[in-house]
Amino acid sequence: MTDSILEFIKTFFMLFFELLALFIVVSFIVSLIQQVISEEKIKKILSRPNKAVNYLLGTLFGAITPFCSCSTIPILAGLLNSKVPFGPSMSFLIASPLMNPVMIFMLWALLGWEIALVYFIVLSIFSILTGLIFSKLNLAGTYKGVTVKGDGFFSNKQGSRVKQALNDAWAFLYPMLPYLFIGVFIGAFIYGFVPAEFITKYASGDGIFSIMIASVIGIPMYIRPETMLPIAEALVSKGMSMGTVIALVIGGAGASIPEVVMLSKLFKKKFLVAFISAILIVAIGTGLIVNLII
Repeated sequence: MTDSILEFIKTFFMLFFELLALFIVVSFIVSLIQQVISEEKIKKILSRPNKAVNYLLGTLFGAITPFCSCSTIPILAGLLNSKVPFGPSMSFLIASPLMNPVMIFMLWALLGWEIALVYFIVLSIFSILTGLIFSKLNLAGTYKGVTVKGDGFFSNKQGSRVKQALNDAWAFLYPMLPYLFIGVFIGAFIYGFVPAEFITKYASGDGIFSIMIASVIGIPMYIRPETMLPIAEALVSKGMSMGTVIALVIGGAGASIPEVVMLSKLFKKKFLVAFISAILIVAIGTGLIVNLII
């Protein structure tokens, strides 16, 4: 018992301070990038005549801009109201919560660069394909043409870029601290007290059924990546398949209940069904690919 407690304490502090430093550094760098890439620039670039490249750019901008639906949805509304092509805007919507820099670097730090690389490549492909498919299905007609207020990163700020970046890093980190604390606490608890035999027996499946269940469970759970990824590392170390964990993370981060509620203000039910279905397909597909490759 004493060994388990010591392992818990050691793991908790090691993970917490490692992720704390990672959050601050990555958030600082992303803020510097966002000060250069304005919302107007995104609109201008995504409206270029080369439609094929626009899908790639939509995915890229989604990966380096807002971290969650509270910022993504208002910016999406701004893009659509500005007549930015629908397909690339959908690639932006898919990529933004699932491929932000903090999530990629956390995957790298906790699960290894191979997982982070496979995840990034697969999610990029899925984001581009989803944009193309949504465009071909003529889902643009489901947009209600309304605006949504949010706390996006593209607001007017004062001071030097470095000072702004430091302020943004703290502004992003501060509300995330409870989620980070909870995630690290649960992950450390799994490390210290949950027997590997238990995980292996009840949650180690790597087949499509286990991955499907994980992706579906992730949506109502609304586990933020900041909370889930430390838990994911612990689950993987105890025997859960990497693909199953990735499917759970994508389900929760890609189609969380708050995001779906916000999207319901912008789109009709037909779009919501298509969106949730796309996220489930992305979660299941990525989980299977990860298990196949890793």
